[in-house]
Amino acid sequence: MLTIVAFVVALGLLIAVHEYGHYRVAVACGVKVLRFSIGFGKPLLSWRKKDSATEFVVCALPLGGYVRMLDEREAPVEASERHLAFNTQPLRSRVAIVAAGPAANLLLAVLLYALVNWTGVEEPKPMLSAPVAGSLAERAGIKGGDWVVQIAATDDQPTEVGSFEDLRWRLTQAALSSEDVTLWVSPREGAGARPVVLPLSELDVSEADASLFQRIGITAPWSAPVVGEVMEGGAAAAAGLLTGDVVRRVDDSPVPDGQSLRAMIRAGVGPEGQPKEQRWAVERGGQALNLLVKPVPEQQDGAWIGRVGAYIGAPPEMVTVSHGLVDSLIQGVVKTWEVSWLTLKMMGRMIIGEASVKNLSGPLTIADYAGKSASLGVTSYLLFLALISVSLGVLNLLPLPVLDGGHLMYYLWEGVTGRSVSEVWMERLQRGGVVVLMALMSVALFNDVVRLAG
Repeated sequence: MLTIVAFVVALGLLIAVHEYGHYRVAVACGVKVLRFSIGFGKPLLSWRKKDSATEFVVCALPLGGYVRMLDEREAPVEASERHLAFNTQPLRSRVAIVAAGPAANLLLAVLLYALVNWTGVEEPKPMLSAPVAGSLAERAGIKGGDWVVQIAATDDQPTEVGSFEDLRWRLTQAALSSEDVTLWVSPREGAGARPVVLPLSELDVSEADASLFQRIGITAPWSAPVVGEVMEGGAAAAAGLLTGDVVRRVDDSPVPDGQSLRAMIRAGVGPEGQPKEQRWAVERGGQALNLLVKPVPEQQDGAWIGRVGAYIGAPPEMVTVSHGLVDSLIQGVVKTWEVSWLTLKMMGRMIIGEASVKNLSGPLTIADYAGKSASLGVTSYLLFLALISVSLGVLNLLPLPVLDGGHLMYYLWEGVTGRSVSEVWMERLQRGGVVVLMALMSVALFNDVVRLAG
């Protein structure tokens, strides 16, 4: 139920903001708006403001919306109202009206990012767990517990790293741009920082997914190798482990952090699923204990892994990331620009075959993420709304004839040549745009089904 509510609220808000952008600028330009609709199909709600020509409606299918304006191309217009018709407006007014929808979505993203920055968000500190074996981070000499102080991409000035999520975002941008980065890391916060180069340009990045960070080697913030809640009947309970036990060694290997301990547990079964008994050196209340733990085999993605029936790893140390009002607005603009530019780059790479079309997401994935972000709290949901609002704004600016960007393409032609696109060519382009858009939606929906089925 939460997923459905979160999805409907998100979709309704983003569509309403988009269409309100068109509506508000149309009214400001003196255009008569006949209908403002959220959704398509049968109207569920309908109202009209006093002394207003606009009918506001909410329809049954909430997968879009529209603003219907007085227009001679759609229906006859009385001579006394011809100056109120959209098609009779000067080019600059028509451009402003069409561009206002995507601009409203981008502005909403700026405000949402600014709100989160201003109120503050709890994020893990930029302290790293032990890197993945054989990864770029391990080869560069990063160790579990290293604190990332600064980061710089090629030819850029070093900037402070505020949180682990901030670090992941910077690494994602650099990896997708095939740029090497330099991290300044220290064994403790701000002390004795040393430069470490991550050659991200060596990676063949086609998807910004979990496997990318596996190859980079930075997958999770540092957490202490502590045993959390122990479930009855599990391998941990059978071995005598208790909540709060600190694991120092497994067999002959030291345990630097919770991430490493989880990896050792997963590796605690043979390739055919046969359990292996592990010797755990545990610290409990200042006393050293040696316990025998036999992980229970479980299949995951066609491979056998071990489970012990306990929460492993203490929660990571958190930091409140917040800014002043003016800085928050600036950060909101910067973040919106970065996400927009990254979205455009990924679309461009997909077109030329350098990125996988698996990056496309449709309504099922959006609904799933809406529910998950809402369950994590208001801040996570606001960040989700900001991300989708940017995506909606950028998508609508693409030069496809059925989108706002397609209409802006027509107006660019009109501005350059002095004449509008002919009705014949407009009809052909519209049909082609529908085909392309339907193909993209089909791929996105297929990706949704594959993700959710997996």
